[in-house]
Parts: sequence; C-alpha cells; structure tokens
Amino acid sequence: MRGFTFYERILRAFHDHPTLSKLVVLSSVSGGGLIAFADNSQSQNLISDSAEGESKKKKVVVLGTGWAGTSFLKNLKSSSYDVHIVSPRNYFAFTPLLPSVTNGTVEARSVVEPIRNIVRKKTFKVDFKEAECYKIDPVNKKIHCRSGHAKNLGGIEEFTMDYDLLVVAMGACSNTFNTPGVLEYAYFLKEIEDAQKIRRSIIDCYERASLPTISDEEKKRIMHFVVVGGGPTGVEYAAELHDFAVEDLARLYPSLKDYLKITLIEAGDHILNMFDARITKFATEKFSRDGIDVKTGSMVIKVSEKEISTKDGKTGQTSSIPCGMVLWSTGVATRPVIREFMKQVAQGNRRVLATDEWLRVEGCDDIYALGDCATIVQRSILEDIAAIFSKADKNNSGVLDVHDFKEVVEHICERYPQVNIYLKRKKLKNFNDLLKGAQGNDKKKIDIEMFKKALSEVDSQMKNLPATAQVAAQQGEYLANCFNRMEQCEESPEGPIRFRGTGRHRFRPFRYKHFGQFAPLGGEQTAAQLPGDWVSIGQSTQWLWYSVYASKLVSWRTRILVITDWFRRFTFGRDSSKI
Repeated sequence: MRGFTFYERILRAFHDHPTLSKLVVLSSVSGGGLIAFADNSQSQNLISDSAEGESKKKKVVVLGTGWAGTSFLKNLKSSSYDVHIVSPRNYFAFTPLLPSVTNGTVEARSVVEPIRNIVRKKTFKVDFKEAECYKIDPVNKKIHCRSGHAKNLGGIEEFTMDYDLLVVAMGACSNTFNTPGVLEYAYFLKEIEDAQKIRRSIIDCYERASLPTISDEEKKRIMHFVVVGGGPTGVEYAAELHDFAVEDLARLYPSLKDYLKITLIEAGDHILNMFDARITKFATEKFSRDGIDVKTGSMVIKVSEKEISTKDGKTGQTSSIPCGMVLWSTGVATRPVIREFMKQVAQGNRRVLATDEWLRVEGCDDIYALGDCATIVQRSILEDIAAIFSKADKNNSGVLDVHDFKEVVEHICERYPQVNIYLKRKKLKNFNDLLKGAQGNDKKKIDIEMFKKALSEVDSQMKNLPATAQVAAQQGEYLANCFNRMEQCEESPEGPIRFRGTGRHRFRPFRYKHFGQFAPLGGEQTAAQLPGDWVSIGQSTQWLWYSVYASKLVSWRTRILVITDWFRRFTFGRDSSKI
C-alpha cells in the first residue's frame, strides 16, 4: 500500500471487496465534514491511474547472479527501472576460490554472498525470483521460468515474465566435447556444489583405501587422482590437491601417502597455454619436482567408473589409466537455453551468442548478453575502410596526407581494438608507423590502396575475449553505466559505425582492460602475468594473490571470513571432514 493516500487505500479496499463497493464513507477533517462516496468503477479507475504512474518505469529482467549479472546489479544506480532478477541460485559465488574450497583451505560459505544482501541497499526496489529460465521468447518479450523446490513446498512451479529490457548473464556450462562417460563419472568445478562434492569425494577415496579388505592394487587405483585440462583451473586444483594431501592428509592417513598419485592431462603441447612461456616452464618443472605427472599431447576419449582412456596425439596409441576420481576442466560450452535462443535470432550456426560492441544481442534491440554466455563480434576494418578513408579525405582528392589522417586515427584505435593489439605485437609506437611501413619513406601521400595494405594484416588480430570473471565483471559494470545514463539521452545508445559530426556515439563501445592473471602452483608459490609483459613468480607473488583476491571479494563479510579461513589454515591446517 506504499505510495497511496488514505482515501486511495479505502478505495483499494472497495476494489478488493466487491460487497463494500456501494458503501458511503463519512470522514471528518479539520474545518467540517467530508463525504466520500466510491463505487467499484471509481476505485478501479483511481488504482489504474496510480499503477500507470508506476508502470512508466522500464522493466529490466536480469538472468543470472554470476560475475556479469552481479556486477551489473551492483553498479546500477538509476531508479528509472523496475528491476527483476531470475536465477536458480540466490547468491553470488566468488568462483576463483573454488579450488581452495575443494580442499578445505576456504569454507564454501565464506565465498558466497546472498544476492538480496547485495541489492538491499539500493535506493530502488529490486525483486528476486529463485528459478531457472528455460526459454526466452524475444517476439513476445517474455521469459519462461521454472522453480524447483521440495515436494512439500509444491515441487516444480512454472511461470512467465514479460520484460522491456532483458540482460542475459547466465554463464556457461562445462564443455565435455561429447566424450563418453564424462557426465556420469567425472567431476566439474563450476559451482559451489561442485567444490563440495569434490571435497567429499577426496575424503571418500582416503577412507575407502584405508579399509583392511582393500588390496594394494585397488589402493593404487583409488588413490590416483586425474585432472583433465591444463588451464588455470585444472592447474590450480592439482596444486591445491597436492598441498592438501602432502601437508594435511599424510599426517592423518600415513599408510596411504605412498599410494598417492596425481596426473594432469592436457591435449595441447603444454599447460597454461594462455600464460607467458616462462610461467609455463616454471609450472611444468615445479609439478615434476612435486611428483605431479603432467601428460601433454593426450586426448581423453572415454571416462568410465574405474578408469580413463586416452589417445596420444602424435602416435595415436590409446591407453587406459585406472583412477579413483576424475576432475574435468576443459573449458566452457553454451547452455541449452542459450542454444535455443540463438536459433530464434538466426544465430544457430555460431558457437556462442553474438553481440555487438555495446553488448546488445545481434538481431535484438532490447536484449543484452554478457559474460561467458556471449561474445563480442568485432567489426572488420576492411568493411569500413571506404567510409574511414572518405571521412579523412575532406577535399575528395582520392589521396591523403598524414596531417589529414590524424583526425580519424584516434577513432580507429578506439573503434577497432585489433589495431592496438597489432601495434603492440609489432612494437610500433602509433598508427603513423604502420602507415610508413605501407607507403615507404619516400612517399608523403596515401591513397586508398596504401591504406588497405597498411590494414590488411590488422584484422587477423581479432580474437574473442576469454571466458573469465575479469571480463564478465567489466562487462557488467559497463552495461550498468550505460543504463544509468540511458534516460538522459534521446537517441539509441547503440548502433552501427557512424561518421557524422565527431564520428562517435554517446556511449563508447565496450573495451576490455586486462589487469593480469594469476596461476597458484602450490607450496605458497604463485605465478603472475601482469600488464606490461611483467612476470612474477614466487612466494611474494603468493602474497600479492592473497591481497588481490581479498580486495575483489564482494563484501566485507566475505573478506573477513576468507581472511579468517586463511589464518585458520596456517594455524590448524585444513579440515579433513566431509561436512
């Protein structure tokens, strides 16, 4: 009833109770008596008028409470929207610390924050529905949702929601590459529940191998832990598992320490292929010293209950490896609901949902997608080369001098991020150096053919953004800032490239800024690759990792809990219970 006057509340009561619709209400006010009469039609009109005032707000529906969705919600400040959140989980999870949850270094509850805590301090109302969106209907601007609760609470409940603007931030699922047995017998590390299952499975293996009836051969199988995927998650999990086993479980299960074996399988030529070669080399050598077996160039072709089958990439020879537990960490894949949505918007032939550089889904004016479920399709320079050249050629002479071209250089570097990537790779100071290489030192004029030659190799540098929390968080913050300013502007915030006026949009396109990445390698050793081609490896980098991750946690509550967990681990060791 908030927002209604006293008389509006009376009229609303009449509307809710038809039997009262013909009552006459006498109300005394200062200065004399006032007679208020209301019938059902009058009350309905008044309520509809009030509701019309509230309905002027655009209804924004956010799908997902991961890095992208939560970052969007935290940075959204405009009260001109009616915000609704739909997600199957009612919390945000700090996923970079999931490997630490698997071995008890950090407790699961320490890395999650209820989504209602995050949005409760907003100056506007934010509504949350714990449900899963299983269908997006862009034609009717509706989403179809399903909530799954216990049977005594009603079980599965389905409902639909309409929207004016839809923000799709549903993340991705693990990519199994259709390998047989992965879904049935392997573990993943995408959610808090996954980390808790892995923790219980590790202890189960130790307890099972401790039984007196288990043979030595069976102990070797049970105590063999296999990690598939040599990316950051797989490497960090293998390192955390080794520390857990050597520093804590070896004291509690001394008879099993000689049976422990950890194998890391990577289909590529080396692990951590997105890192600098110095980090890759250090990680490989450290794992060799720690006794972690790294098998590169091996492809997993089957996972069964008690073994994993691999195929050597060079020889083609297949082999079977007995094991007690398999962690599958080989990248991400598109969720089924996103695949179905892609078919509706004529993107069925793509690997992932495509957006423009303003995070708007291609083919949809009112749907935005960010995070792991989408990728930005960067525009080719060669597609716009004629328009760019025409903009610079003010005299329509067909040739440019370098002075004329300087007016569009800044726009080119901003509009096409592949230009800056190319310049950095070629160690060129600016765009003029690129032109000099194409025109030669003896020419002062640039025609369109020279222009094309200078840019012919640049488009080859276009790459999709990595599916990382850093990218998703920046996209969420960017989109929220656009929404905060959207009502202040008359034109649409997005659109194709334009060369009218300054040649700019009122919203700059999204540009990802890479702030570096970490690779914890166990034993208080961490490798970091930071901007400026700076590589740091060692214990000092581990403390940098502690400080950065603590600062990135979503609330002071989680920061204090995580830091407390770290001190507890230093003092008492890791907890080996299955709770």
